[in-house]
Amino acid sequence: MSGSILTEEYRSKAYVILGLLIIFWTIEGINLLVGNSLNAYGIVPRELGGLFGVLFAPFLHVGIGHILANSFPFVIMGGLTILRGISFFLKISLFIIVVSGLAVWVIGHTGVHIGASSLVFGYFGYLVARAFIEKSRKAIMIAAVVGISFGTMIFGILPGMPGVSWEGHLTGFLAGIGGAWLFKPTEGD
Repeated sequence: MSGSILTEEYRSKAYVILGLLIIFWTIEGINLLVGNSLNAYGIVPRELGGLFGVLFAPFLHVGIGHILANSFPFVIMGGLTILRGISFFLKISLFIIVVSGLAVWVIGHTGVHIGASSLVFGYFGYLVARAFIEKSRKAIMIAAVVGISFGTMIFGILPGMPGVSWEGHLTGFLAGIGGAWLFKPTEGD
């Protein structure tokens, strides 16, 4: 593979990550302009209308602090996840969003659940679990970097912080682990 093809491949992956980040920020900008009224489209547990939030919740945030807290880990862990390929990245992302969103709809506390943190925790769970499942040097090194850099975020799956959807964090993390197992590479992958 020539250097220019490899560079183009990484450039395409970076465009996907940055494109999603721009979408997050654009939606948050619009949301701020309309007084955070879009947040009503998040996940509302055990209400039929709240199911629509499963797909919308990751794109909605409470404010600038919330989206800032999700942006850096999204870029880093999303960037590490997309190394396996754009189509895989889209598949695992959708899996995490749907599985964690449905789980939050079932077990979540009352109120509206929003934010990309379920997706971020999903990437975290995926990247760490991948090391145990694949046992490749690359997967182990990535898990070590993620564990050292973001390991303390694991405490976010514990209940107790008011205004934080620990259910979204926990279910995202578990969905990421499930995705690592379900979508483990096969020979020739």
